[in-house]
Amino acid sequence: MGAEMTTCGLYVRLKAKAGKEVELESFLKAALPAAEAEKDTPVWYAVRFAPGDFAIFDAFDAEAGRQAHINGAIAAALMAKADELLAEAPKIEAWDTLAVKLPG
Repeated sequence: MGAEMTTCGLYVRLKAKAGKEVELESFLKAALPAAEAEKDTPVWYAVRFAPGDFAIFDAFDAEAGRQAHINGAIAAALMAKADELLAEAPKIEAWDTLAVKLPG
């Protein structure tokens, strides 16, 4: 993957409902195979900042990949579980690459 390939991405902040922290963490870990199956999603991270405070960070080769991800399996599954797992609506921020350093 060259630096010129990741042109845009998403940052999605997730706050778990009290008592649902472990379930949200498990959901995010279980989403990895779906992310790996998305051919237009070369970068996907699920991260925890603190108990109950999570995010998804992903990068795409082009806008079409970002749109496919937004309309894909992970987003659909997350929205289906949102009322159960999340204290508030996900905060979704789209970003465009200005500069990047990647390994290799």
